[in-house]
Amino acid sequence: MQFHFAHNNFNVMDLDTSLAFYKEALGLVEVRRKEASDGSFILVFLGDGSSKHQLELTWLKNWEKDSYNLGDNEFHLAFETDDLEGAREKHRAMDCIIFENKQMGIYFIVDPDGYWIEIVPEKK
Repeated sequence: MQFHFAHNNFNVMDLDTSLAFYKEALGLVEVRRKEASDGSFILVFLGDGSSKHQLELTWLKNWEKDSYNLGDNEFHLAFETDDLEGAREKHRAMDCIIFENKQMGIYFIVDPDGYWIEIVPEKK
């Protein structure tokens, strides 16, 4: 028996804002979408065009709070880049860098809902 990563899920408050952020910040594009027949939720799966792993964004119509409780943000997604300095420059311009660890050569960006995303250099 084998298991393979399929996707991770982030619940989002404003689907359009999140879709725009992930496209601009990380180049992720919509792969597929599922909308509830009663309009209660929308699931959008994003891909990077090179791996099977996807990010599922879930929007819930009747969410009554103004944000999601993300705990202490110790969980995160990580993305490799072949141009760390170029990516850092782009994310600085977007004003979404939340933490940098120059000794480790990594940094984190934050999405519109407060989820942290680690940016690491490509492993060679």
